[in-house]
Amino acid sequence: MTVSLDTLAEEFSEYRTHLLGVAYRLTSTLADAEDAVQEAWLRLSTVDRSEIKDLKGWLTTVVGRICLDRLRSAAVRRERYTGSWLPEPLVTPLSGAPGEDPLETIVRDDGVRMAALVVLDKMTPEQRVAFVLHDAFGVPFDEIAETLGVSAATARQYASRGRKAVADANPPPRASLDEQRGLLERFTAALASGDLQAVVELLHPDVALIGDADGKARTARRVIHGAEKVARFLLGLMVRYNLPEGVAVGQPVLVNGDLGVLLPDRPGDAEHLEMTRRVSAFAIRDGKVVGFYDVANPEKLTRVTV
Repeated sequence: MTVSLDTLAEEFSEYRTHLLGVAYRLTSTLADAEDAVQEAWLRLSTVDRSEIKDLKGWLTTVVGRICLDRLRSAAVRRERYTGSWLPEPLVTPLSGAPGEDPLETIVRDDGVRMAALVVLDKMTPEQRVAFVLHDAFGVPFDEIAETLGVSAATARQYASRGRKAVADANPPPRASLDEQRGLLERFTAALASGDLQAVVELLHPDVALIGDADGKARTARRVIHGAEKVARFLLGLMVRYNLPEGVAVGQPVLVNGDLGVLLPDRPGDAEHLEMTRRVSAFAIRDGKVVGFYDVANPEKLTRVTV
């Protein structure tokens, strides 16, 4: 029986948010994710619906195949990227009831935390697709193998390597918002005080600060490791940008489901640098900040409207 295009569109719309979540988790870029979902719809509209037994699974696999091509292209583009590369942040309101924005659904997934995506971004495209499709979304290895153009055994190996990469990186689990809020308040106060030791005590010994600007704004060009180095860097920024109230000058938001700060443009003067708009996110381990992610690349903030 032939399915009308309107009926097909209704069926597809049921899975649109799911597919957007799959594509974003695979690409770390909202524009690529949206393009992949749109392309999946175009492919669906040209096939015989009666031959598809599991529409959700079929669409998930198709999105994975599309994202694989985009990941391979992105790997080439990133070779020319200036400084560190971070995922495009998904910024949603901190307060209020969840709205109808699909992003507010996607960010509830633990796998789209900034710390988790940073690990995925270090995998090869094949490892990432195999690991995410199988471990996160239950796609069988024979279907993943077809997507990758390899044997099922090789697809399993790709997923296993991805799994090992995650285990080795050991990204911290998501802390509760109450814990995040309390730590951020203490961290803000410590920065405002200018007390190096007070800041160091709130940073995990393994803390890493990663900035992403692609040379279009000021941020850390290289990853900064260690509590004292990160503390000195942040306190130095307080002086250079004239931020007496620390990160409290920004608006608290959720960044990929975790507490973060949206910092607006801040003009400079004869003695202080101008600060451009950015989103800062944090990861917590053992009650201390273990990850600090500063996304300052304006091209990654075009969707931020909070």
